[in-house]
Amino acid sequence: MQFNTLILATLTASVLIQSVFADEPIQPITPAKSINAAQAELGKKLYFDPRLSKSGFISCNSCHNLSMGGTDNLTTSIGHNWQQGPINSPTVLNASMNIAQFWDGRAADLKAQAGGPIANPKEMAFTHELAVEVLASIPQYVAEFKQVFGTEKVTIDEVTQAIAEFEKTLVTPNSRFDQWLLGKKDALSADEQAGYKLFKESGCVACHNGAAVGGSSFQKMGLVEPYKTDNPAEGRKAVTGKDADRFFFKVPTLRNVELTYPYFHDGAAKTLTEAVDTMGRLQLGKKFTAEENAKVVAFLKTLTGEQPSFLIPILPPSGDKTLHPQPFNEK
Repeated sequence: MQFNTLILATLTASVLIQSVFADEPIQPITPAKSINAAQAELGKKLYFDPRLSKSGFISCNSCHNLSMGGTDNLTTSIGHNWQQGPINSPTVLNASMNIAQFWDGRAADLKAQAGGPIANPKEMAFTHELAVEVLASIPQYVAEFKQVFGTEKVTIDEVTQAIAEFEKTLVTPNSRFDQWLLGKKDALSADEQAGYKLFKESGCVACHNGAAVGGSSFQKMGLVEPYKTDNPAEGRKAVTGKDADRFFFKVPTLRNVELTYPYFHDGAAKTLTEAVDTMGRLQLGKKFTAEENAKVVAFLKTLTGEQPSFLIPILPPSGDKTLHPQPFNEK
């Protein structure tokens, strides 16, 4: 009864916020809702556990570092055997608000996304079967999976479900901008408010809107001017096979954008100043002056919210039969 009441209260608060801020293109973030606490606690361990990788060195947190805005601050991520990945690592913070996962949207939700890197030869380079075998060889994990899911056998479905449930908790409410929206008018400086006005009037909010300030649509990179890049990623075309979808990428959330550099799918923009200039020219056909750019950047920095805070999980020790990691120089 108490759990149902909590869900109802959370949903009511969410609807109320959407109603109050119906005239604003951006709404405050509401707390994570409908979380299965036991699954999330197990998922937190799995998120930090490098034994889900072939090398025993790479975890989810390697590319989505929760001490660094949920990303790795690299142009493109480093995977197994020091392979350079093909694309910039998107933040995991507030990812539950996205229309889909990955830049090209090939995963429908967090659960579908969680299984991808484990089996990707350029990322964690394992297989789902071996990942499950490792977990099933660790007595404390077996006991926890049984307690959480009620089954004797560990499955990849349970693994990805638990990781996704933990990732649902990674929301970042109470940014200074949220405080300003909620009535604390001194939360933003005059320049920051001017930056938000420019952000709206210039048309940025056509794509970057909602509570996540993005993440709700796919848009073409290089709408007014072509985007020049050496990066091979083709966006939605890789999913749909349609040439018309080439260079269409999921619009990234701008929440915590101050922390999630470098920017764009290829990590080409090293600073927010550069990103704002590029987006203005290529997407809006607008050349921001240095003063205007600085004001937009000032506004964007107010979107940094409260970061996830928790005790780092203590992982259960491997068992005698646990598969030993393969060093990077082994095939």
